[in-house]
Amino acid sequence: MGQREPDLYRDTWVRYLGYANEVGESFRPLVPVPVVWASYGVATAYVTADAIDKGRKAATVSATPSSPPWPLPPHLLLTPTSPQVHAQDPMRVGVAVVDTFVWQSLASVAIPGFTINRLCAASLALLGSLTRWPLSVRRWTTTALGLAAIPLIITPIDRTVDFLMDSSLRKLYGKPGEPPASH
Repeated sequence: MGQREPDLYRDTWVRYLGYANEVGESFRPLVPVPVVWASYGVATAYVTADAIDKGRKAATVSATPSSPPWPLPPHLLLTPTSPQVHAQDPMRVGVAVVDTFVWQSLASVAIPGFTINRLCAASLALLGSLTRWPLSVRRWTTTALGLAAIPLIITPIDRTVDFLMDSSLRKLYGKPGEPPASH
């Protein structure tokens, strides 16, 4: 068995670009709002690049002819299940792009960004009402809490998004990258 090639967007440092908006939300009390929005731009660019990459991989897989273990007559080489036919059907590529884009948008941008935003807003408000710390200390403490929460929220959010997509969108088309089953 050969080892699979590492996925640039999931198995390398590039994956951390998807968390840029959580870092931006953590720093919201300290930086101008355009900096926070720029962090969402970085995360959205990551999501888009990953979706395009998964679409290209789906197109490559569906367009790569597989050689049969024995010679086949030419008239049998192109069948409804052959890779050449899948290359003519954009459904496989579309499903890979949509599944990746929706999953990454929810799991890497929308839900974690909202979570860190609310955590930081609540902690800043609580620190303001429960302590007499100077505003700058409360802001830095809020930022530290937001940054510390990022690794804690990732896995639960990822699993929740998996469950939500498996229970909804993925029922329409089956496994990611696969066209819907004909009924």
